[in-house]
Amino acid sequence: MLHIDIISVLPDLIKSPLEHSILKRGKDKGLININVVDLRQYGLGKSRSVDDYQFGGGAGMVMRIEPIFNCINDLKKQRTYDEVIFLTPDGEVFEQKTANKLSLCTNIILLCGHYKGIDERIREHLITKEISIGDYVLTGGELPAIIVADAICRLVPGVISDEESALSDSFQDDLLAPPLYTRPAEFEGWKVPDILLSGDFKKINEWREEKAVEKTQLKRPNL
Repeated sequence: MLHIDIISVLPDLIKSPLEHSILKRGKDKGLININVVDLRQYGLGKSRSVDDYQFGGGAGMVMRIEPIFNCINDLKKQRTYDEVIFLTPDGEVFEQKTANKLSLCTNIILLCGHYKGIDERIREHLITKEISIGDYVLTGGELPAIIVADAICRLVPGVISDEESALSDSFQDDLLAPPLYTRPAEFEGWKVPDILLSGDFKKINEWREEKAVEKTQLKRPNL
C-alpha cells in the first residue's frame, strides 16, 4: 500500500478531492492511504503560530522551522519515508516519469508551502525532493499536492480497474496519446476513421502509434 502524508496549514482545502473519484476508490480498496496533517497542531503559543517575519526585512511572512520540524519528526516516528517532498515553484518540474518513480514508493510526505515560503533550513536538512507543477506561483502548495498525489496514486496497481489505461496515457512513452473516438460512428457528417472500425487490431495499433507520433511532433516537438 502507498501511504502519503500531506502537511498543510489549510487541511480543509485538501480533503474534498480525497473523497471522490480515483483517490477515493484507491482508498476504499485499501491500496492507498492519504493522511492530511494540520500543521497548526504544531504551531507555537496560544495562537498556534506557524509563520513569522523574515530576517533581513522584506515583504511576506515565512513558515517557521519549529512547527515543520516537529511535525515531520513525529511522522518519522511512525514510519520510514522514501521521500519528503516540498511543493515549491522553484522545484523540479513534475513529469510523468517522476510520477512513475514515486508510485513505487511505500511512504511519502508532501509538504505544502504557504505565505512567502518556508525557512531554508528545512529545505537544506529535511527535504529530499522539491517539485513544481509549473512556472507560476499559487497561494500555497495544497493544490499542487493534490495534483501530485493524484498522478502518483492512479499508477498504483489496482487503483484503476483497467491498468493498461494508465500505461497508455500521454507521456508514458514520451509521446502524446493518439486521437480517441467513441459512438456514434458518424455525427453531423463527422466520421470516425475507418481503420478503427475494421477490427484489425494490428493495423489499429500501427495507426495509433503513427498518430501519436504525428500529434507529438505537432503539439510537443520538445518531447
